[in-house]
Amino acid sequence: MDFYEAVRVRRMVRNYAEAPVDPAAIERIVDAARRSPSAGHSQGFCFVVVTDEATRHRIAEIADEPEYVAAGFDPWISRAPVHIVIGTSEEVYRSRYREPDKSEDGSDMDWPVPYWWVDAGGAMLAVLLAAVAEGLAAGFLGSHTMSELEALLGIPDDVALIGIVTIGHPATDRRSGSLARGWRPGVVHHERWGS
Repeated sequence: MDFYEAVRVRRMVRNYAEAPVDPAAIERIVDAARRSPSAGHSQGFCFVVVTDEATRHRIAEIADEPEYVAAGFDPWISRAPVHIVIGTSEEVYRSRYREPDKSEDGSDMDWPVPYWWVDAGGAMLAVLLAAVAEGLAAGFLGSHTMSELEALLGIPDDVALIGIVTIGHPATDRRSGSLARGWRPGVVHHERWGS
């Protein structure tokens, strides 16, 4: 699939057919994400690929999927055959930027922008687009309210999770009501703000 077509058709999908995903496709998706840019080539983002059915169902419980289903939605988290949990380590970035090619005296850098979050977001987008390129669907859910997730997956203390991308073959789903908003004007400016 052409890159621009993948960007155009990509959307958050919240229902999946009960069909397995080719393990080779999962590896290509993760490889695409692994190749995402990272400040100083720090590579501080990380991924946990979950395909085990019991673990996926436990993640769905932690994410309060039963409440979501009770509100009339599909059980998209538990039904997705693949979860890619994305995390990042601030310490990996700080350590990298204390190395001789980044710091003359090995001191800590002042980070006006926390690039570990920026890079993890870029890796997440790579996962979403690679899934579409594979002819699959993907959705994202934040993990900020899932305090049990780190223990379930054995996440080390220095890794902060940003969320989970669910991947599978698409099934009919209820589209977000937010789409009715359309495109907000004033997002793109040329040469200077307000042009």
